[in-house]
Amino acid sequence: MPEKLLSTAEARKVLRAINEMYPDAKSELIWDNKFHLLCAVLMSAQTTDKMVNRIMPKFIADYPDPSSLAQASITDIEHHISKIGLYHSKAKHLKETAQILVDKFAGQIPEDKKTLVTLPGVGEKTANVVLADGFGVPAIAVDTHVSRISKRFHIVPQNAKPLEIEKRLEEILPKSEWIHTHHAMILFGRYSMTARDKEDPYSYLKKQ
Repeated sequence: MPEKLLSTAEARKVLRAINEMYPDAKSELIWDNKFHLLCAVLMSAQTTDKMVNRIMPKFIADYPDPSSLAQASITDIEHHISKIGLYHSKAKHLKETAQILVDKFAGQIPEDKKTLVTLPGVGEKTANVVLADGFGVPAIAVDTHVSRISKRFHIVPQNAKPLEIEKRLEEILPKSEWIHTHHAMILFGRYSMTARDKEDPYSYLKKQ
């Protein structure tokens, strides 16, 4: 028997209920400019925002721009970020990305997804977060929380890939709601309906 999915109207109602629970939703990552936003999001893969935030103040101070990061040794970068998961590969990606930004983009962060995803360690999710939070470009970044919530409420099929989830959420909501919904879904998944919570998902819409 095929899985029964929510209609667009039903899904919109769920997403707006989540939005109402977190009216001030925004990223919990620490960053001060687009370059450090890119670095923070790149480092946040398979690591909590809290862990990234612990290392960001010193990272920001020691690597104020792409040039300083590009000139740093891999060993130095690893030392800065060793508390987070996958820090060996992330250090390599950070240095390579910083070098490309210096060589090809005069140290500036590109404002289009196609270019962003060519940078080492930058995938669809990272690019969408940078575009949304750094440039205000409407985007929905699909992380583990957004994926899990979309599937628990049957907004998308259980086997939906991140890009399929992104497209479906974008179909449901007007562009003006994409950025806020992305952040609200993350907070809902982090604090209201965690991966351990197995009750009827609608019961968590009423809980703060």
